[in-house]
Amino acid sequence: MNDYHERLASLLLEKNNQISYQQALTWVELLWDDFETTSAKAGREYKGSEMTEKVVRQWIEQHGKTLHEFVAKNPNYKHYLEQDGKKLH
Repeated sequence: MNDYHERLASLLLEKNNQISYQQALTWVELLWDDFETTSAKAGREYKGSEMTEKVVRQWIEQHGKTLHEFVAKNPNYKHYLEQDGKKLH
């Protein structure tokens, strides 16, 4: 699982230079968990880590450059993303 997360965090950093590596990794973990939890609650069959990676990769490709703006609009997530002291906008 760590290989998936590390690859996706690196991709996110390519898309968004406003966040640190640790914040990118946290974003990947949050997106990963969100997809798997939502799929499970909907009763969908688990299709493996490869499918989750594909979906999270698509989200990063589409929204990665502006993910740091999410915190400004949704302060409930701020504590997850300020772990290493680098402030988000």
